[in-house]
Amino acid sequence: MMDRTASAPRIAVPVPHSGDREYAERALPQYLDAVREAGGEPVRIELDLTPSEVMKQIEDCDGILLPGSRADVDPQKYGEATHEKTAPADPKRDRVDRVLLQDAYDLHKPVLGICYGLQSLNVYRAGTLVQHIESVINHSPGRGVANAHSVDVAPGSKLAGILGASAGGGKTLPVNSSHHQSADAVGDGLRVVARSVEDGVIEAVEGTAPGHFLLAVQWHPERSVRDEPRLAEPARAIFRAFIEAARERARVQPG
Repeated sequence: MMDRTASAPRIAVPVPHSGDREYAERALPQYLDAVREAGGEPVRIELDLTPSEVMKQIEDCDGILLPGSRADVDPQKYGEATHEKTAPADPKRDRVDRVLLQDAYDLHKPVLGICYGLQSLNVYRAGTLVQHIESVINHSPGRGVANAHSVDVAPGSKLAGILGASAGGGKTLPVNSSHHQSADAVGDGLRVVARSVEDGVIEAVEGTAPGHFLLAVQWHPERSVRDEPRLAEPARAIFRAFIEAARERARVQPG
Protein backbone atom coordinates (compact mmCIF):
# COMPACT_ATOMS: atom_id res chain seq x y z
CA MET A 1 0.00 0.00 0.00
CA MET A 2 0.94 3.66 -0.45
CA ASP A 3 1.84 5.90 2.50
CA ARG A 4 -1.36 7.92 2.75
CA THR A 5 0.07 10.24 5.40
CA ALA A 6 2.18 11.93 2.72
CA SER A 7 -0.71 12.81 0.38
CA ALA A 8 -4.29 14.01 0.31
CA PRO A 9 -6.80 11.52 1.76
CA ARG A 10 -8.42 9.43 -0.96
CA ILE A 11 -12.22 9.53 -1.11
CA ALA A 12 -14.25 6.86 -2.93
CA VAL A 13 -17.15 8.39 -4.90
CA PRO A 14 -19.44 6.07 -6.87
CA VAL A 15 -20.86 7.23 -10.20
CA PRO A 16 -24.35 8.54 -9.32
CA HIS A 17 -26.45 6.41 -11.70
CA SER A 18 -25.80 3.41 -13.95
CA GLY A 19 -28.68 3.91 -16.39
CA ASP A 20 -28.63 7.66 -17.08
CA ARG A 21 -25.09 8.40 -18.19
CA GLU A 22 -25.79 12.00 -19.22
CA TYR A 23 -27.11 12.83 -15.77
CA ALA A 24 -24.29 10.94 -14.04
CA GLU A 25 -21.53 12.68 -16.00
CA ARG A 26 -23.15 16.07 -15.40
CA ALA A 27 -23.66 15.56 -11.67
CA LEU A 28 -20.44 13.78 -10.68
CA PRO A 29 -17.90 16.61 -11.29
CA GLN A 30 -19.47 18.81 -8.60
CA TYR A 31 -18.84 16.14 -5.96
CA LEU A 32 -15.30 15.54 -7.18
CA ASP A 33 -14.51 19.27 -7.24
CA ALA A 34 -15.90 19.79 -3.73
CA VAL A 35 -13.69 16.98 -2.43
CA ARG A 36 -10.62 18.48 -4.12
CA GLU A 37 -11.35 21.99 -2.84
CA ALA A 38 -11.54 20.61 0.71
CA GLY A 39 -8.15 18.92 0.33
CA GLY A 40 -9.11 15.38 -0.66
CA GLU A 41 -8.35 13.22 -3.69
CA PRO A 42 -11.55 11.77 -5.19
CA VAL A 43 -11.50 8.22 -6.55
CA ARG A 44 -14.23 7.55 -9.09
CA ILE A 45 -15.92 4.17 -8.58
CA GLU A 46 -17.64 2.73 -11.65
CA LEU A 47 -20.89 0.84 -11.14
CA ASP A 48 -20.10 -2.08 -13.46
CA LEU A 49 -17.35 -3.39 -11.20
CA THR A 50 -17.70 -6.62 -9.26
CA PRO A 51 -17.67 -6.37 -5.45
CA SER A 52 -14.12 -7.74 -5.39
CA GLU A 53 -13.01 -5.14 -7.95
CA VAL A 54 -14.61 -2.38 -5.87
CA MET A 55 -12.85 -3.64 -2.75
CA LYS A 56 -9.52 -3.61 -4.57
CA GLN A 57 -10.08 -0.07 -5.79
CA ILE A 58 -11.00 1.30 -2.35
CA GLU A 59 -8.24 -0.50 -0.46
CA ASP A 60 -6.26 2.75 -0.18
CA CYS A 61 -9.27 5.02 0.32
CA ASP A 62 -9.80 6.78 3.65
CA GLY A 63 -13.38 7.97 3.19
CA ILE A 64 -16.63 7.28 1.35
CA LEU A 65 -18.85 9.91 -0.28
CA LEU A 66 -22.29 8.67 -1.38
CA PRO A 67 -23.73 11.14 -3.93
CA GLY A 68 -27.27 11.81 -5.08
CA SER A 69 -29.04 9.82 -7.78
CA ARG A 70 -32.14 9.84 -9.96
CA ALA A 71 -32.96 6.38 -8.64
CA ASP A 72 -34.91 5.54 -5.49
CA VAL A 73 -33.97 2.71 -3.13
CA ASP A 74 -36.06 -0.40 -3.81
CA PRO A 75 -38.86 -0.33 -1.17
CA GLN A 76 -38.67 -4.12 -0.88
CA LYS A 77 -35.38 -3.56 0.95
CA TYR A 78 -37.32 -1.98 3.82
CA GLY A 79 -40.43 -4.13 3.58
CA GLU A 80 -42.87 -1.86 1.74
CA ALA A 81 -44.87 -1.99 -1.47
CA THR A 82 -43.76 0.45 -4.15
CA HIS A 83 -45.48 3.85 -4.17
CA GLU A 84 -46.74 5.02 -7.56
CA LYS A 85 -44.33 7.98 -7.47
CA THR A 86 -41.26 5.99 -6.45
CA ALA A 87 -38.59 6.02 -9.17
CA PRO A 88 -37.05 2.76 -10.45
CA ALA A 89 -34.20 1.38 -8.38
CA ASP A 90 -30.61 1.19 -9.63
CA PRO A 91 -29.34 -2.27 -8.58
CA LYS A 92 -25.78 -1.54 -9.71
CA ARG A 93 -25.54 1.64 -7.62
CA ASP A 94 -27.18 -0.17 -4.71
CA ARG A 95 -24.64 -2.99 -4.88
CA VAL A 96 -21.66 -0.62 -4.96
CA ASP A 97 -23.07 1.49 -2.10
CA ARG A 98 -23.41 -1.62 0.05
CA VAL A 99 -19.81 -2.66 -0.60
CA LEU A 100 -18.60 0.85 0.25
CA LEU A 101 -20.69 1.06 3.41
CA GLN A 102 -19.65 -2.37 4.63
CA ASP A 103 -16.02 -1.39 4.15
CA ALA A 104 -16.58 1.93 5.92
CA TYR A 105 -18.22 0.28 8.93
CA ASP A 106 -15.66 -2.52 9.09
CA LEU A 107 -12.68 -0.17 8.95
CA HIS A 108 -14.17 2.99 10.49
CA LYS A 109 -13.77 5.05 7.35
CA PRO A 110 -15.55 8.43 7.41
CA VAL A 111 -18.80 8.60 5.43
CA LEU A 112 -20.57 11.60 3.91
CA GLY A 113 -23.97 10.89 2.32
CA ILE A 114 -25.79 13.40 0.14
CA CYS A 115 -29.49 13.21 -0.79
CA TYR A 116 -29.90 9.66 -2.19
CA GLY A 117 -26.74 8.87 -0.23
CA LEU A 118 -28.64 9.58 3.01
CA GLN A 119 -31.47 7.33 1.92
CA SER A 120 -29.10 4.56 0.85
CA LEU A 121 -27.28 4.74 4.19
CA ASN A 122 -30.51 4.73 6.19
CA VAL A 123 -31.87 1.64 4.44
CA TYR A 124 -28.49 -0.09 4.76
CA ARG A 125 -28.82 0.43 8.51
CA ALA A 126 -32.33 -1.13 8.50
CA GLY A 127 -34.20 2.17 8.41
CA THR A 128 -37.20 3.06 6.23
CA LEU A 129 -38.08 5.89 3.86
CA VAL A 130 -40.98 8.22 3.14
CA GLN A 131 -41.50 7.23 -0.49
CA HIS A 132 -43.10 10.51 -1.54
CA ILE A 133 -43.19 13.65 0.60
CA GLU A 134 -46.60 15.32 0.80
CA SER A 135 -46.02 18.83 2.14
CA VAL A 136 -46.81 22.48 1.64
CA ILE A 137 -43.05 22.86 1.11
CA ASN A 138 -41.61 21.96 -2.29
CA HIS A 139 -38.66 19.70 -1.52
CA SER A 140 -37.79 19.15 -5.18
CA PRO A 141 -37.43 22.53 -6.91
CA GLY A 142 -34.06 21.40 -8.32
CA ARG A 143 -30.62 22.85 -8.84
CA GLY A 144 -31.99 26.16 -10.16
CA VAL A 145 -33.16 27.20 -6.67
CA ALA A 146 -30.18 27.91 -4.41
CA ASN A 147 -32.29 28.58 -1.30
CA ALA A 148 -35.35 26.31 -1.24
CA HIS A 149 -36.13 26.30 2.51
CA SER A 150 -34.46 26.31 5.92
CA VAL A 151 -33.39 23.50 8.25
CA ASP A 152 -33.00 23.45 12.01
CA VAL A 153 -29.84 21.65 13.15
CA ALA A 154 -30.06 19.93 16.54
CA PRO A 155 -28.25 21.61 19.45
CA GLY A 156 -25.12 19.79 20.52
CA SER A 157 -24.95 17.63 17.40
CA LYS A 158 -21.72 17.05 15.50
CA LEU A 159 -23.29 18.78 12.52
CA ALA A 160 -24.04 21.87 14.62
CA GLY A 161 -20.40 21.97 15.68
CA ILE A 162 -19.23 21.63 12.08
CA LEU A 163 -21.44 24.56 11.13
CA GLY A 164 -19.98 26.75 13.86
CA ALA A 165 -22.77 26.70 16.44
CA SER A 166 -21.81 27.72 19.95
CA ALA A 167 -21.11 24.90 22.40
CA GLY A 168 -24.33 22.99 22.96
CA GLY A 169 -26.23 25.28 20.59
CA GLY A 170 -28.14 24.64 17.40
CA LYS A 171 -28.18 26.27 13.99
CA THR A 172 -30.70 27.29 11.33
CA LEU A 173 -29.49 27.51 7.76
CA PRO A 174 -30.92 27.87 4.25
CA VAL A 175 -30.48 24.90 1.91
CA ASN A 176 -31.19 23.85 -1.65
CA SER A 177 -33.46 20.87 -2.22
CA SER A 178 -33.86 18.21 -4.93
CA HIS A 179 -35.59 15.24 -3.34
CA HIS A 180 -39.04 13.70 -3.07
CA GLN A 181 -38.13 11.07 -0.46
CA SER A 182 -36.64 11.26 3.03
CA ALA A 183 -35.75 9.08 6.00
CA ASP A 184 -38.70 7.84 8.03
CA ALA A 185 -37.71 5.33 10.72
CA VAL A 186 -34.03 6.02 11.32
CA GLY A 187 -31.57 3.15 10.98
CA ASP A 188 -29.46 1.47 13.64
CA GLY A 189 -26.66 3.64 15.00
CA LEU A 190 -28.04 6.81 13.41
CA ARG A 191 -29.81 9.81 14.89
CA VAL A 192 -31.73 12.73 13.40
CA VAL A 193 -29.76 15.98 13.60
CA ALA A 194 -31.67 18.31 11.24
CA ARG A 195 -35.26 18.81 10.12
CA SER A 196 -36.99 21.14 7.71
CA VAL A 197 -38.23 24.15 9.69
CA GLU A 198 -41.60 24.30 7.98
CA ASP A 199 -42.72 20.66 7.95
CA GLY A 200 -40.34 18.60 10.09
CA VAL A 201 -39.01 16.43 7.24
CA ILE A 202 -35.74 14.75 8.25
CA GLU A 203 -32.87 16.61 6.59
CA ALA A 204 -29.75 15.14 8.20
CA VAL A 205 -28.61 12.16 10.25
CA GLU A 206 -25.30 11.33 11.88
CA GLY A 207 -23.73 8.27 13.42
CA THR A 208 -23.82 7.67 17.16
CA ALA A 209 -20.61 5.62 17.44
CA PRO A 210 -17.80 7.64 19.08
CA GLY A 211 -14.81 8.21 16.84
CA HIS A 212 -16.51 7.30 13.55
CA PHE A 213 -17.39 10.29 11.35
CA LEU A 214 -20.70 9.49 9.70
CA LEU A 215 -22.88 12.31 8.38
CA ALA A 216 -25.63 12.39 5.75
CA VAL A 217 -27.59 15.43 4.58
CA GLN A 218 -30.67 15.58 2.38
CA TRP A 219 -29.61 18.76 0.58
CA HIS A 220 -26.71 19.20 -1.88
CA PRO A 221 -23.74 21.04 -0.33
CA GLU A 222 -21.63 20.25 -3.40
CA ARG A 223 -23.84 22.67 -5.38
CA SER A 224 -23.29 25.51 -2.91
CA VAL A 225 -19.52 25.57 -2.35
CA ARG A 226 -19.11 28.37 -4.93
CA ASP A 227 -22.33 30.22 -4.12
CA GLU A 228 -22.74 33.40 -2.08
CA PRO A 229 -21.01 33.19 1.34
CA ARG A 230 -24.23 32.64 3.30
CA LEU A 231 -24.79 29.41 1.36
CA ALA A 232 -21.21 28.50 0.51
CA GLU A 233 -19.60 28.56 3.95
CA PRO A 234 -21.84 25.87 5.54
CA ALA A 235 -21.32 23.68 2.46
CA ARG A 236 -17.54 24.11 2.58
CA ALA A 237 -17.53 23.42 6.32
CA ILE A 238 -19.24 20.06 5.78
CA PHE A 239 -16.68 18.99 3.18
CA ARG A 240 -13.75 20.29 5.26
CA ALA A 241 -14.90 18.31 8.30
CA PHE A 242 -15.32 15.17 6.22
CA ILE A 243 -11.90 15.47 4.59
CA GLU A 244 -10.26 16.26 7.93
CA ALA A 245 -11.78 13.10 9.41
CA ALA A 246 -10.39 11.12 6.46
CA ARG A 247 -7.00 12.76 6.89
CA GLU A 248 -6.98 11.84 10.58
CA ARG A 249 -7.82 8.25 9.72
CA ALA A 250 -4.89 8.18 7.28
CA ARG A 251 -2.62 9.53 9.99
CA VAL A 252 -3.50 6.91 12.60
CA GLN A 253 -3.78 4.02 10.14
CA PRO A 254 -1.06 4.52 7.53
CA GLY A 255 -0.90 2.08 4.65
